[in-house]
Amino acid sequence: MLRIINGEVYDPLNGVNGEVRDVCAADGKIVSEAPDGKVIDAQGMVVMPGGIEFHAHVAGGKVNAGRKMRPEDHREMAIPRTPLTRSGVGHTVPSTFATGYHFAQLGYTTVMEAAGPPLGARHVHEELNDIPILDKGFFVLMGNNYFVLKFIAEGDFARLKDYVAWLLEATGGYAIKIVNPAGVDTWKWGRNVNSLDDPADTFPVTPRQIVVNLARVQQELGLPHTIHVHCNNLGVPGNAQITLQTMQAVGDLPIHVTHAQFNGYGGTGWGDFHSGAPELAAYVNEHKNVTVDMGQVVFGPVTTMTADGPWQYRLYQLSGHKWVNCDVEMETSAGIVPYRFSKRNAVNAVQWAVGLELALLIEDPWRVFLTTDHPNGGPFHAYPDIIKLLLDRDHRAEVLEGVHRGAQKRSSLKDLHREYSLFEIAIITRAGPARALGLRQKGHLGPGADADIAIYSKAADPKEMFARPRYVIKAGEIVAQDGRIVQDKPGRTFYVAPGYDRQIESAIRDDFEKYYTVSFENYPVQFDHYLPHRVAVSCVRE
Repeated sequence: MLRIINGEVYDPLNGVNGEVRDVCAADGKIVSEAPDGKVIDAQGMVVMPGGIEFHAHVAGGKVNAGRKMRPEDHREMAIPRTPLTRSGVGHTVPSTFATGYHFAQLGYTTVMEAAGPPLGARHVHEELNDIPILDKGFFVLMGNNYFVLKFIAEGDFARLKDYVAWLLEATGGYAIKIVNPAGVDTWKWGRNVNSLDDPADTFPVTPRQIVVNLARVQQELGLPHTIHVHCNNLGVPGNAQITLQTMQAVGDLPIHVTHAQFNGYGGTGWGDFHSGAPELAAYVNEHKNVTVDMGQVVFGPVTTMTADGPWQYRLYQLSGHKWVNCDVEMETSAGIVPYRFSKRNAVNAVQWAVGLELALLIEDPWRVFLTTDHPNGGPFHAYPDIIKLLLDRDHRAEVLEGVHRGAQKRSSLKDLHREYSLFEIAIITRAGPARALGLRQKGHLGPGADADIAIYSKAADPKEMFARPRYVIKAGEIVAQDGRIVQDKPGRTFYVAPGYDRQIESAIRDDFEKYYTVSFENYPVQFDHYLPHRVAVSCVRE
């Protein structure tokens, strides 16, 4: 048992805003009272639920490929082996061990892998299992899947819904991920789509049809998280328009637009490239069915990796850097390109501004979440820097003065004086992601919640405060203290199993055996082996 006393508690899901109160834990859960056991006196400290990484690339084939192609990245942030911890390396693409330790050292206790191909689900789970301390789950790539396109083209919504449910169960996945819908399928023939109404190549299905149909599926299956959409034309000047059209296309159906910064650009080319954040933020403010995450750019080296193969090829052409592009059979493609965001580059400066604009212009912090699209916009261990930019407008103005003047001329950032509060920081890093993911036991400190807690010593410099928690508690046990890992323990894997008509298996078997390189029976993951610490999250059907 554990009792935390005298702390300044920020627990937005329970309406607690800086009140001094006790937080108690027993048997891995928050409880009302814990009269016995260890006591932590949090006088002069801030107490929050454990952080929730809403969208990051931390496990699976493309992440591992990124590690292999970036040996120079391994020279930074080395973690030596200790009696408690394993060794690890990596700045932008840390090893599995280092990923868990670095997140925990920041006060994070849950991470969601943002994009895994179904065919690579075993690899994703193997690496998730190897990430210590954190609870986790992964989003399953479906927006260019052969059977998704086939059933939409045939107008067979019932089979589409059963197939999605089967695929989630077969992979041990958590949510529907859509990346450049129809565009990645078209990339298999060396082309891309440019509008919501351009058809894919395998079947004449448009991005609009894919997004709308999968949004309906999510609702009817009762999946805890909305469709998670990486919009078309990522990284391209003027793409804010297709992002806006994508949000409009689903009507009142829930949708999450991920790393919105990368899809928030105005202009017709690089010459007039500018921020499109105000228009996107205005739509989000008026439509409660939409959530977004920032995808904030961090100046310095990054490793871009995404299932959007055509964009990664375009970035390779723009940058001339080394690259990898690969195809995953009937499901997706992926690309990896090392990159560096520079303060002196006009485009990079505007990109940096766009993420901050979105966070500052979207009025409801429950519908915008802190991410860097790790490791695309920047490494997740830069979160304390970003938190400081949101909390301190004077600091933000000072940084703005030091970057290319294009950020001032081509964005509204210089005119935004809003400062986040600690309560709002707790929302965008904890309570908001938990609510959006449907993880009811996460992101709060009410009785019955998982006893995941971060305790920060108050400091004048927010970066210093959030970079080094005094204590990090996972399932009621201290796992990090003053920046040191003091306990290495396995986390759990969240998955969904919404149920489906078993006849879908016979409906897909013939095409599966004809086109896949693995047999139908060998495709699903074996839960006892690949998800040994699993937790099923309930689905509530409409």
